[in-house]
Parts: sequence; C-alpha cells; structure tokens
Amino acid sequence: MKKYILPILMLLLAPVWAYAAGGVHLDKANIDPNNRQSQQRGARLFVNYCLSCHSAELMRYERIGKDLGINNKMLKENLIFTGGKVGDLMTVATANADSKEWFGTVPPDLTVIARSRGVDWLYTYMRSFYRDDSKLIGVNNLVFPDVGMPHVLWELQGWQEPVITTTKDEEGNEHKMIELELVEPGTLTPKEYDRAIRDLVNFLDYIGEPYKYERQHLGVKVIMFLLVFLVIAYLMKKDYWKDVH
Repeated sequence: MKKYILPILMLLLAPVWAYAAGGVHLDKANIDPNNRQSQQRGARLFVNYCLSCHSAELMRYERIGKDLGINNKMLKENLIFTGGKVGDLMTVATANADSKEWFGTVPPDLTVIARSRGVDWLYTYMRSFYRDDSKLIGVNNLVFPDVGMPHVLWELQGWQEPVITTTKDEEGNEHKMIELELVEPGTLTPKEYDRAIRDLVNFLDYIGEPYKYERQHLGVKVIMFLLVFLVIAYLMKKDYWKDVH
C-alpha cells in the first residue's frame, strides 16, 4: 500500500506545482450561480464579444432562455443576431477554413471552457491583457503568455501596460514581479469591468454544466435523507434486538 502513496500525492499536488511553475496568482471569481441577472448580463457580453469567433455549440438559445428567465422575444432581440431560430445551437457563421486562414487556427468552442480551465483562471485571464508591441496582435497576457487572441474587450477595460519591479530575497536572489497599470481608461471603471467579467464567467460556468448546481442541491437533500434514515434504522434495530436478548 505504501508504494502507492507517493504517486497519489504527486497527482494531488500536480495542480499546485503547475501553479507554482506558472507563477501567476489567480484572483477569486466569486461568482454567484444563483444570480440569474448576472448570468443574463454575461450572456449578453458573450454574444456581443465572443460569439463572433467562439461558438458554444453544445447549448441552444432556447435552453438558455428557459433557464435564465429570458422569453423568446427578448432572446431574438438581444441574443440572436444571425437571423437564426430560438431552437438553434450557439454556432458561429465563420467557416473553419476561413478562421484558420485569418487566425492561424480555429478558435475553440467555449461551452465547457469553465470546466476545463476553472472560473478563477478565466476571471484572471480576461483582466490580464496588456499592450505588447513585440507581438503581431499588439497584446499579451500574464496568465496566458504569447496569447493569440486579441483583447476583444479593450473598449470596456481600456489599455494596461506592465510595470516590472525587482525584489531580492534574504539570500540575495533577484525576483521580477509584473503588475499591470491602467494607462488608458475604457468605457467602464475598473470596478465595473471586474463585475462585467464576473458576469461573463458566471455565464460560462452555467453553460458548462447547466444542471451542476441543481445536482449539488439534490445531492445535499439525498445525504440529509440518508442521515435521517440512518437514525431511524438504528432506532428500529435497537428496538428489535432488545427482545432477542
């Protein structure tokens, strides 16, 4: 049994080591999966800024409207800009061949991006773009260095530039720290932009597994039922066996 302990610990600590290797602190998204208004705002951001390149083809507009309390009329006016139907999947009009020619690769589908990357990663990533003239697209990202995606929300956030500071530890080793400074404000204040990204991440988390939180709530109820049943079963067993002895 002991020979399996080390491999198990290595697997458990793999995410921690990956984080340490990256050296990037991930801010807490603090999303509220029960906040339908937040998810509605996130859906609007997604279709306006993301859906032109990134699909979410495992979701239908109709399902989103039903879950988030958006009627068909509102769906058509605010979320469906391609002339499609309410029952359509959230696909992009751009052909894969065109995307590969223009961007060098086909932009990934984002239906399960929150499940694969994590909400904290997404929240930090969307707030970590900065100007970098050495890159072809003119931007870079602290969380995803050499990113190939442009900063599509620059009008909302504005432009950031890196500020590099050097510190020394007790042993005299130098460590470089990179912080981002807002040098050109966007249409939103930093607080408003953070909230907008939180809404977007909240929506991405929802489409990744629509039944996730319903399943968790149901799981709690099932566990509570089993605990109550356990107590009843124990009392019945105790009452039954008292006559046997």
